[in-house]
Order: sequence, then structure tokens, then C-alpha cells
Amino acid sequence: MSTQNYNNHRRFHPIYHYFMPLLLLATLISVIVLLFKEGFSLSSVVILLIFVGLAISFFLLRAYPLKAQDRAIKAEENLRHYVLKGQLLDSRLTFAQITALRFASDAEFPDLAQKAVSQNLSPDDIKKAIKNWRADNDRV
Repeated sequence: MSTQNYNNHRRFHPIYHYFMPLLLLATLISVIVLLFKEGFSLSSVVILLIFVGLAISFFLLRAYPLKAQDRAIKAEENLRHYVLKGQLLDSRLTFAQITALRFASDAEFPDLAQKAVSQNLSPDDIKKAIKNWRADNDRV
């Protein structure tokens, strides 16, 4: 794996991000065609309900683990700031700013966190300001 930086830090899983949405779209089209062809017969309604369940599962499959990771990132970055500065992160930092700060090296993290609060930097601006990138290869 190449060294992580601003240009390549986003992670895409081809099966989840490309194949599954296309599969759901094809299934949705098939369900719509079936409903027009057969009307609201028992089989078409059951297939529609199965599709709705799969579509909901598709989104929840991603949302729940990300929420758990978000909580872990916030706790990790609070702990890192506490270890480096003896105090928790400023409560005015948004979660998006905290997630951007996780890429900063320990040397620049505290100052960049303060700058993010005082200048209300966007997450993208925070990432662009990082000089020594700290990779996060565990993010799903």
C-alpha cells in the first residue's frame, strides 16, 4: 500500500461502493417492471417487500459500523490530545474537524486543533494544512 496522504486517504470498497448500488438499482427496476406487468399480486408485493428490506439493510450495514468507528475516533483523538497537552479537545470542535485532525502527526496535532477552533477551519482545510501525515489505515 502506498503512503497515505491528502490525495489518497479516502477509502472505497469496490464491491460495496460500486457493485451493490448497481445491483440494488437493477433489482428496483425489476420490481417496478414486475409491478407494472403483474399489478399488485401477492408475489410482486412480496418481492417489493424483500427489496425494501434489502435496501434498508444495505444502508444500515454501512451506518452502524461507521457510527461505532466515529465514537472510537472521537475517544482516541481526545485521549491523544490529553496525552500531548494534559487536557481534552476543545468542545467547540465539530466531529468532522476531529476526524480530519486524526491525520495530523503528534507534533502538529495540538496546534492544528487550536487553529481549527480559532479559525473555524473546515475538515478539508485541516487536512490540507497537515505537513506530516499520520495514516489511518483502519478506517472502513
